[in-house]
Amino acid sequence: MKLTSRLPVLLICCLFFGLQACSVKYSFTGTNINYDLVKTFTVENFFNDSGGGPANMEQLFTESLKEYYQRNTQLELVRSNGDLQFAGAINRYSLTPQSAVSSNDPNLPDRAGQMRLTIAVEVEYINLTNEEENLRRTFSFFQDYDPRTTTLLDVESQLVEEIFENIIQDIFTATVANW
Repeated sequence: MKLTSRLPVLLICCLFFGLQACSVKYSFTGTNINYDLVKTFTVENFFNDSGGGPANMEQLFTESLKEYYQRNTQLELVRSNGDLQFAGAINRYSLTPQSAVSSNDPNLPDRAGQMRLTIAVEVEYINLTNEEENLRRTFSFFQDYDPRTTTLLDVESQLVEEIFENIIQDIFTATVANW
């Protein structure tokens, strides 16, 4: 067998074993966690300091954050003193009109054509294995809905879930994906 016919096989083997030797493991979710050093994470209960939102909003956020990290990393969730630690509060829950719809009747006021629900969450992230990665930052996202066709009560739980999904993805990217 010629060397040129074995060259692709040798290159693939070298590449495979070279990547196996790296201490930082990359995954399909985009993490760059060194699982030799970081094995656990802790999520303290987030509080709702916004003064608004559904009664179970802080619990929904806390549990969603835990589940996301469990699904997308090999880290073990522990009650306290995790290698990675998350804490914080929901500090904004606001509804604002985005566009006005004029009424044809001069006796009726203009109404909002779109309403925007915005939620902001302040997160403190501590990495006990690399203090340079610690951060305290506010993450926010919004969703719009049409108050002419639905009420906030009808869509609130769906909007909150969608907003939390986006905020948690941003937290994940800022903490363990380091993009």
